Amino acid sequence: MLIPIGLILAFVLVVLLRSRRSRDCRWRADRSRDRDGQSYFRCAACGEETLCRPGKTPQICVRDEKKRLG
Repeated sequence: MLIPIGLILAFVLVVLLRSRRSRDCRWRADRSRDRDGQSYFRCAACGEETLCRPGKTPQICVRDEKKRLG
């Protein structure tokens, strides 16, 4: 009985704590477009493009950041 309650609680916490700023983005790496030691990513959902440090993926929606900044 304790295990199902723990699993439900863990699921609820994951849903509540995940980043809402990147939930719609589906980042895809394109190694052929890497440059200056950074990895290139393109969002399959919105088409935005960005460069990140090697081994990292974008953590926020770049489209939302651009809207917010200007």
